[in-house]
Amino acid sequence: MDAMASPAPLITSSANPRVRAAVGLRDRRERDRAGLTIVDGAREVRRTLDAGVDVVEAFVCESLLAGADARAAFDLIVARDVPRCSVSESVFAKLAFGGRAEGLVAIVRVPSTDLGDLEVGSHPLLLVIEGVEKPGNVGAVLRTADGACLDAVIAASPATDLYNPNAIRASAGTIFGLALASAPTDVVLAWLRAREIRIVTARVEAELVYTEADLTGPLAIVLGTESDGLTPVWDGPDITPIRIPMAGRADSLNVSISAAILAYEARRQRDIGSRGRP
Repeated sequence: MDAMASPAPLITSSANPRVRAAVGLRDRRERDRAGLTIVDGAREVRRTLDAGVDVVEAFVCESLLAGADARAAFDLIVARDVPRCSVSESVFAKLAFGGRAEGLVAIVRVPSTDLGDLEVGSHPLLLVIEGVEKPGNVGAVLRTADGACLDAVIAASPATDLYNPNAIRASAGTIFGLALASAPTDVVLAWLRAREIRIVTARVEAELVYTEADLTGPLAIVLGTESDGLTPVWDGPDITPIRIPMAGRADSLNVSISAAILAYEARRQRDIGSRGRP
């Protein structure tokens, strides 16, 4: 790891204006106002940089930097001449989430989530999540989308912003390598229909089991919250409800688990089709 070249004076007070502005990004209203968000953790910062996201500032606690991810992320910060502040361990503890003492926190510009800007090609596999409130669930869904190599994730009438710092953390930083969009549910539905993307919805009461459903072709898998499910907007003759069998007492799974099951089944079916198997 390169030594810091001409580091800025060490910030030792959490009352420093730059530190206070960064901490303020934990609040959604401030994120929306500034168009910025905060990224914790060496792995997450490295993946953010690898994805080419606009990093506007980095806070570095040199005494806490350790491991390959921290070294790679710091070297990229230096190579790209990202503005950076040196902070003490006590100040870093104020900046970092949940005691993640890995020495790096980045402030990044939030990418566009305008549905009108989303391009998915002619044969997409999409996940749509409606009304999901918990950032940890959002981030887990995004990590699944990365793992299953989905074309995009769309948040319909979201109850939290996609770039919530906790969602970024739960995605393990993969969020910045994904195509994302957000819009009201009715707009999302119209967008899918206009592009002739077939829609399947995860419904507890559905008759068709997911393994028996055709999940190939241009497809959107739509999931709601565990508590409320999907709104009636997702009922229609052109929409196919499917279910994940539940053999125990619970009648549904966490949305991120459901997303993983359905996304990987869709990927399996598509991979079989691409190899020409029956």
